[in-house]
Amino acid sequence: MGLAAVLAGAGSGSASAQGDAVAQFTLGTMYDTGQGVPQDYAEAVRWTRLAADQGHAGAQYELGNMYALGQGVPQHYAEAVRWYRLAADQGVAWAQTYLGNMYETGEGVPPSYVQAHMWHNLVASR
Repeated sequence: MGLAAVLAGAGSGSASAQGDAVAQFTLGTMYDTGQGVPQDYAEAVRWTRLAADQGHAGAQYELGNMYALGQGVPQHYAEAVRWYRLAADQGVAWAQTYLGNMYETGEGVPPSYVQAHMWHNLVASR
């Protein structure tokens, strides 16, 4: 039995079905990359969102990427910003970087060099 089968399970007893955010995020990543399961962006979004809704910072960052790229969901920069901000507030450096980039370019938010500078400085100060 592969990892995907263990995570997804055949019924409600699996870790993912039981609401384990780490298992949900792992399964979402597997669907995103096609590792151990057929690549399926819609399934990747479904599992990643379940983890992100529970506050899993990595899942929030990845969901931001999915919205920014339009991968498995319609491209929506404002929604990407929302998920990046949730992850950035938890200290995810890549989310802070992308959030700064979005303020710099005005994608999904009004352009703000002050906000862009703040987020980029936060990452650089590590």
